[in-house]
This record gives sequence, C-alpha cells and structure tokens, in this order.
Amino acid sequence: MGNGIYHDGNRRLQDQFDSRRIADRLQQVTLHDQFWAGDVTFIEEADMFFLATADADGWPDVSYKGGLPGFVRVTSDNELAFPSYDGNGMFKSLGNALVNPKVGLLFINFANPNRMRIQGIASVSADDPLLQSFPGAQLIVRVKAERIFPNCPRYIHEMELVERSVYAPRPDYEPPEPEWKSMELFSDALPRNDQADPTE
Repeated sequence: MGNGIYHDGNRRLQDQFDSRRIADRLQQVTLHDQFWAGDVTFIEEADMFFLATADADGWPDVSYKGGLPGFVRVTSDNELAFPSYDGNGMFKSLGNALVNPKVGLLFINFANPNRMRIQGIASVSADDPLLQSFPGAQLIVRVKAERIFPNCPRYIHEMELVERSVYAPRPDYEPPEPEWKSMELFSDALPRNDQADPTE
C-alpha cells in the first residue's frame, strides 16, 4: 500500500484541526489492500455504488452504478468486477478509466447505515469471460483494489428501499426502454441497435 494515504493537503488540514493522530490511527487499523470477509459480504449484497473517475487532465466525474444485489462480484482477494449496462452512450466514467485507470468506489448501505471506500486500478473489457454471466452487460470493469477502508456511518440517513429499478438487468427479463430514447430530440442520434425500424 505504499507509505500511506495522506499528502500535504491532508496534513495541513489535519494539523489545523489537530486530527493527525486520529488520522494516523485510522490508517493503521482500518486501511487494507485485500478484502476481508465482511467486505465481500457488504460488496456482494450491494445494489448500488458511486464510481469516481478523472480524465487525463484530472477533471473529476462521479457516476451512480446500480443493479440487483450480486451485480458487483469480488473475484479475488484484491479484485472486484462489475458490468457496464446500457446507459446514455456518453461513457464518461469508463472513457475516463481508459485514459486514467485510477478510480474510487463508494458503497453505502442506507438501510443499515454503513459505507466503504475502495481505490484501485480499473480495466475495461468487451471480451471478459464474466460478460456472459451478467445479463444486459455491454462491458466488464475489473478493479484491482489498492486501498480499502470503511467509513464512519454517522451522517448516513437511514432509508428503506421502496422498489428496485425496473431497468435493472436480470436473467430472463427484457427491461423496458427508457422514455428519453423515444423523444424526437434524441431518437435519430441513438446507436443503430436502439433506433426503431422505420419499416415498422
């Protein structure tokens, strides 16, 4: 894991607020680079997470990624994988990962407040062997974890799930088309396989 997670900017603020000691202790006791058993359960039960990326110039982007529980899999002691489903076609996050593979993932459990942050190196593949095991996947993203650390859940608002998205891919299920794809403003610019057949 190298020499730690703090740089001069972190240290300046830690010194200003007298939190260097607790920051060092948190690094010592919570930071790890291989998934613990509890991490695996937390990740594989998740139905969403946030993915942070940056482009080659350092401009950041953050994206919500959702699916049914199990859509993120821990594939080794320091790697996880998740599918990229059909989206708006901009490929902001995964395009960033192609030019700058350093990524951050934030998992939050709102029903039982808890969270975990993961920083690692991403790879994106259209021919990953996992592709066929994720219905609806266009690509597979693998992240080799370099820093794994739980976060204090005190500011997480406790919420309950009302309904999972009808668009979430699953076996033997054809999700509905999102309404925006039928809007005249976008319909002629959609990828060819999404455009309506003009002969119908």
